[in-house]
Amino acid sequence: MTEHQTKLHIWQGVSFTGVTINDRFWLPRLKVLRQTTLPDCLSKCEETGRIKNFAKAGGLLEGHYEGKYYNDSDVYKVLEGIAYTLMSERDARLEAEADRIIGLIAAAQEEDGYLCAYFTLENPESKWTDMEKHEMYNGGHLIEAAVAYYEATGKRELLEVACRLADHVDGVFGPGKRHWVEGHQEIELALVKLYRVTRAERYWKLALWLLEERGHGHGVGAIWDNPEWGPAYCQDDVPVREIKQVTGHAVRAMYLYTAMADIVHASGDSAYAEALHRVWSHTVERNMYITGGIGPSRHNEGFTFDYDLPNETAYCETCAAIAMVFWNHRMNLTFRDGKYADVVEREIYNGALSGISLSGDKYFYENPLASQGGHHRVPWFETSCCPTNLARFLPSLGQYVYAITEDGLAVNQYMNSEAKLVLASGLGVGLKQSTLYPWNGRIELEVNPAVSASFSIRLRVPEWCRGYRLEAGSVSISSAEALTDQGYLVLNRHWSPGDTIVLELDMPVDLVRAKPEVEADRGRVAVQRGPVVYCLEQTDHPGWSYDAFSIAAGAKFRVESLPELLGGVTVLWSQDEEGRRLRFIPYYAWDNREPGYMQVWVREREESGLYRF
Repeated sequence: MTEHQTKLHIWQGVSFTGVTINDRFWLPRLKVLRQTTLPDCLSKCEETGRIKNFAKAGGLLEGHYEGKYYNDSDVYKVLEGIAYTLMSERDARLEAEADRIIGLIAAAQEEDGYLCAYFTLENPESKWTDMEKHEMYNGGHLIEAAVAYYEATGKRELLEVACRLADHVDGVFGPGKRHWVEGHQEIELALVKLYRVTRAERYWKLALWLLEERGHGHGVGAIWDNPEWGPAYCQDDVPVREIKQVTGHAVRAMYLYTAMADIVHASGDSAYAEALHRVWSHTVERNMYITGGIGPSRHNEGFTFDYDLPNETAYCETCAAIAMVFWNHRMNLTFRDGKYADVVEREIYNGALSGISLSGDKYFYENPLASQGGHHRVPWFETSCCPTNLARFLPSLGQYVYAITEDGLAVNQYMNSEAKLVLASGLGVGLKQSTLYPWNGRIELEVNPAVSASFSIRLRVPEWCRGYRLEAGSVSISSAEALTDQGYLVLNRHWSPGDTIVLELDMPVDLVRAKPEVEADRGRVAVQRGPVVYCLEQTDHPGWSYDAFSIAAGAKFRVESLPELLGGVTVLWSQDEEGRRLRFIPYYAWDNREPGYMQVWVREREESGLYRF
């Protein structure tokens, strides 16, 4: 650490193993994921040869590699999802299938630790020659799956495979060895996870070296040879410490920034802090949709220019929304600011959740904010990163709910759940959170420390919230009395088993306006209530043509809970300027009924001075 760098006081994440979600909103979705999505993804990986590729590479079957060179990663992501699911409900059949696949993966690993089925089977002489060929990307997903499976089951076979691969990479690349710029970032953040479970510092130091390779002209391969892409496509145009704005492929960029935040968190070294703050502001303030979607362009699956946020042609890859969760979660832990958890919430309830059908077996790759009726979820993709990413992301939600602070704990997400936490002091604390979030803003928290003790509890006040009521131990605390810090209400108290907190967040309907620089949304408004963004869908407005709606600036809304609709939703009723009834449904739930048009941004009849997004 150089003289101008400073140590950070960082928060610690809470493992998915420490939080049990029993939420009326999330529990049915997790049940569908366990019963439908994971078996569906396993079946598709089998049908498309993704699993057999490992058996072939291990000499257990004859035949050629099937599919894309990065298809190994889909199997790893499904295994990671299985690991998270086994923590909430042990399933002997699912675990046995995972163990079978892990055995095939182990068989496919070469003696020196190399593991990438495509190159083993089809192109062994070309290993480590084209930086776009996802060798380290595949390896990163292997490592993440291995860490999760070890934490969930205690079984080490896949973890040992991952360590041998990481050791192989560390033996080939690094200071005084070969240069490398991975075309699709992923291994960098995975290596930090591997360090945390093994405590082998060489792994996070290898991640740091890989980050430092960028922006120095070392990139070689298809990306760099393509004049329409070039090094900016994979964030190799400037050294990472000099990053000022988001560029290129959205998922790759988010994985890069996640790894940068991980390195700051793991090392306590603030070297990347300024670059992370710059690029976060540029991404969120100028290049993010109201749904949390990022990357407007199909051409590069990523970014174009500031405030380019078209609605019908919005790319907004599901994987990019999930990657925004990864990055902002790390930013929250590293810089202790609730605004990052706000973005996590926006993605969870909108940009990421929209990627999967209520039935759990159809998916969006792209998530536009308007459709004239031609955009629908499908059962699978040739490049199926999004379904398998959803399969690992949704069952891991528990890890985003809480954080361990220097003097207590923080509540980052509001979900009906129970948690067993260990504070930095070593004190064990049980928490029981009761809420009907996201439809209702009342949150009750029961605090159960192992012994009565003094510590702080931070409660995030979401950026959409205009007012709240707070009680601690049945004593009301006014907003004037509440201590606030970077988006949190801070309760510094002596806590005894059974103490309670009640936080009630005001949850009115908001008409949201885009910044004036966003040409696509001029003269339009979007509707949001709490963390949920809403849309209009054709099936609720038969006989109306696309974009035949407008709302007055002072439009009134009626809030109605409909348990029988779309898995149980709160809908919003209003009227257009002609008095016709409008029904808004949550954006995440669109395209689950009859096909038809959809739009988030609705024409506004007149201007007013309401909240600007």
